[in-house]
Amino acid sequence: MAQGTLFIVSAPSGAGKSSLIQALLKTQPLYDTQVSISHTTRGVRPGENHGEHYYFVNHDEFRSMIEDEAFLEHAEVFGNYYGTSRKAIEQVLATGVDVFIDIDWQGAKQIRKKMPAARSIFVLPPSKDELDRRLRGRGQDSEELITKRMAQAVAEMSHYAEYDYLIVNDDFDLALSDLKTIIRAERLRMGRQKARHDALISKLLAD
Repeated sequence: MAQGTLFIVSAPSGAGKSSLIQALLKTQPLYDTQVSISHTTRGVRPGENHGEHYYFVNHDEFRSMIEDEAFLEHAEVFGNYYGTSRKAIEQVLATGVDVFIDIDWQGAKQIRKKMPAARSIFVLPPSKDELDRRLRGRGQDSEELITKRMAQAVAEMSHYAEYDYLIVNDDFDLALSDLKTIIRAERLRMGRQKARHDALISKLLAD
């Protein structure tokens, strides 16, 4: 069976990476494409389910997983841990399913080091003005927080060249088409095609 591909997707807040991934998943069957589910020590919020939104564990369990080097990447955010289980990712990839993980450049760097076969995609906004407009359009952040997010976005965007692919999310439909094209191209790579069509190739080359 052909091995699935791990796709790392990064972007500054407001660039639209989460919307692109969600729109993509609606066009792909679960047996083809899934999104990575992280482990976390934070509490369950209303409407969330274990194993669907996150794998909820306590701090001791998480620290034990860190000691066992069970994570592709992990980080502490406001007193809670978040991490991506290597075993969980590898089990899905082994079934031929592609996995998407939405993560920042630092997490992406950790994952690329441990899984060099992963493919990485960076999403840019069309301009700073548009990024500012999108952040303000949410209507939930103060002026101070928006200024902070913009500065953070510039720092995040400076790492774009570390990725395999670059998408500029100016027109959402075009950006989604670009994302689908990247997936299609990766699925047509020799290694995956050879594994997928091994029986056919054997017959074609038989004397």
